[in-house]
Amino acid sequence: MQLGLVGLGRMGGNMRERLRAAGHEVIGYDRNADRSDVASMAELAEKLDAPRAIWVMVPAGVTDTTIDALAEMLGAGDILIDGGNSRFSDDAPRAERLAEHGIGYLDVGVSGGVWGKENGYGLMVGGAQEHVDRLMPIFEALKPAGEFGFVHAGPVGAGHYAKMVHNGIEYGLMHAYAEGYELLTKSEMVTNVPGVFKSWREGTVVQSWLLDLLDRALDEDPDLSDLSGYTEDTGEGRWTVDEAIRLAVPLNVIAASLFARFTSRQDDSPAMKAVAALRQQFGGHAVHKR
Repeated sequence: MQLGLVGLGRMGGNMRERLRAAGHEVIGYDRNADRSDVASMAELAEKLDAPRAIWVMVPAGVTDTTIDALAEMLGAGDILIDGGNSRFSDDAPRAERLAEHGIGYLDVGVSGGVWGKENGYGLMVGGAQEHVDRLMPIFEALKPAGEFGFVHAGPVGAGHYAKMVHNGIEYGLMHAYAEGYELLTKSEMVTNVPGVFKSWREGTVVQSWLLDLLDRALDEDPDLSDLSGYTEDTGEGRWTVDEAIRLAVPLNVIAASLFARFTSRQDDSPAMKAVAALRQQFGGHAVHKR
């Protein structure tokens, strides 16, 4: 099958290679000319045979402008796919704008990171069944081998919604491993913390790919001394908590893991200064002066 691919960064570039290895024709465009197969998105659209399918893998901040620009180059029967980390609420308005031109739209949550080229990508798809069916050869090539790794989650928006919840869960899982790591490092009982994580990788109920990656990180830097604790978030955790508030769902773990990331960015927490001041005021407790 033929596919256009806009955005050839860490994810998009590897997706192009995996699809080509499966026998698909992929024509890619990236603003970095060294990565690109064509000089412009217009040339990309011209090289594709109708009905065309173009997959967009660009940062969330430029997704709408990219899709709107492509819409001017495409026509009835074509399909646009957004595989970036867009907010699910952006999908329906996009689909409506594209439908005015007869262009179909699919939103695809993609998981797999830099390992997806070899291992395959988890795909969560939102959109009309007819559009999903048409792109199934592409989805089959991208997903891991076997029965798992793909879902048609529902109508437009459902793919990005599923990926949002996936990433919220990821926040919680990562933080649970991180808390366990810190407790082990503080214990006077355990002298081989990296070895403990290795022991969990097989035969335990906490084994996972994230655990494997933490073990890999500890092999490279056993006490993580080369890293800062400053941790960014790319939005999905916030959106997940927003939805929990809207639907009155108690996401205790996910919310706590998101707030922990905020804490990681503070050199000296104003809130904890206030707590120290209050303890001194009401109980005369000692404080640490700067």
